Amino acid sequence: MTKKYKVGYTTGVFDLFHIGHLNILKKAKEQCEYLIVGVSTDENVLSYKKKTPVIPFEERIAIVEALKYVDEVVPQTHMDKFKAWEKIKFEAIFHGDDWKGSAMYSEIERKFNEVGVDMVYFPYTKGTSSTILADVLAQALKEKKASNE
Repeated sequence: MTKKYKVGYTTGVFDLFHIGHLNILKKAKEQCEYLIVGVSTDENVLSYKKKTPVIPFEERIAIVEALKYVDEVVPQTHMDKFKAWEKIKFEAIFHGDDWKGSAMYSEIERKFNEVGVDMVYFPYTKGTSSTILADVLAQALKEKKASNE
């Protein structure tokens, strides 16, 4: 049986919202009574991904807030998950397993273990990502432009 947490937390950019995003939010909500979702600000995304999301921050927040699996949305203004825990005090943090074993997440896991917070990984939804969708859209626009010339 899966452990049920009182408060859970997950984060993301949630740009070009797709089934992978929905999957992680649904699975996270199944494991907690109250799910808080941190949506990365445009400035935060630019600082670590070196690109601006296609969908503006205010619209990404509105999309995530509208989902039945989400109880609360907060801006994610930095990548420090431990600082977020100090403020929110969640019992579990949920993340896609594409980051599992990375140096950054191994350190985060170690810090959370010290304070009794569980790091729960879900299978990454292969074959879809906002990056893939943005690339497909860019290619389609390029082809449309070329056909109009």
